[in-house]
Amino acid sequence: MADLTTNYLGLKLRNPIIAGSSGLSKSVKGVKEYEENGAGAVVLKSIFEEEIVYEYQDVLKEASAEGVNLDQFDYYDYEIKGEKLKKYTGLIAESKNSVSIPIIASVNCVYSHEWISFAKQLEEAGADALELNMFFLPTDFDRTTEEKEKAYFQIIEKVKNVVSIPIALKISYYFTNLGPMIQKLSETGIAGLVLFNRFYSPDFDIDKFEVVPSNVFSNPADLPISLRWIAIMAERVSCDLAASTGVHDGNALIKQILAGADAVQVVSALYQNGKNHIKTMLDALEGWMAEKGFNSLADFKGKMSQSKSSNPAVYERVQFMRYFGGGS
Repeated sequence: MADLTTNYLGLKLRNPIIAGSSGLSKSVKGVKEYEENGAGAVVLKSIFEEEIVYEYQDVLKEASAEGVNLDQFDYYDYEIKGEKLKKYTGLIAESKNSVSIPIIASVNCVYSHEWISFAKQLEEAGADALELNMFFLPTDFDRTTEEKEKAYFQIIEKVKNVVSIPIALKISYYFTNLGPMIQKLSETGIAGLVLFNRFYSPDFDIDKFEVVPSNVFSNPADLPISLRWIAIMAERVSCDLAASTGVHDGNALIKQILAGADAVQVVSALYQNGKNHIKTMLDALEGWMAEKGFNSLADFKGKMSQSKSSNPAVYERVQFMRYFGGGS
């Protein structure tokens, strides 16, 4: 039998499939089902600072409409945060007691000091690692590009100062100089980078004149973005790399490892096909390894990265020269 184990964030995973952060990992039951179906690790559903802030604002609006003195509402701010964090730390602790695979906590915050207090409490609850899902909107016109990028390094440093568990940083590709930025982030002492996170995409209902969600799930066509950047950055970073978005089947899993990924995160394919789809993907990986004569992931990890490519320029090509270059 092939050895599917991999090391990610200093943790030994039985295989490279990580169940990414989603509603499927918001309960102990969901976490246990992931373990039963073969996941190598689980990222719990993120705790959103933004959600806490909005909930607090809703309480303030309701109180203001009722003529309540708002001076007393600092108390509710702490209560709401405390309740959310208590529920989340409870999920971490119960999950750790219920499964043997690594449990990775996830924090999704905006510009604020909350990163630090959240991170410390999640470590104390027993999380094996912490994933910081960090993204500052490119539509934030109040901050310069330099200010936004500086915030990443400031937050990483502050979190590192209060926790000792491994830290992974999940980022987007919205950077003016993506390659050097990924490299610099990898040199901050974090244990891993996840390329890339997905976001809410708006669409229009032209009958109701409403903004509605679009492309809730990723699809296989999304794979090339992370595949390209995993391949480019493999062996150019000082931390582990995990691939995310567009990994829907065994072939996509194989491709990301060939590109140089230490692990992959899967979410949309599990919503669409069920948690047992993990086993299907692992079977495909094992079958392919047997066919090619590979005994472990190390035998082929990064085999098709840019640094090992006979034609490294192919990863940097931006135009379809062959397909659209000629006339009819």
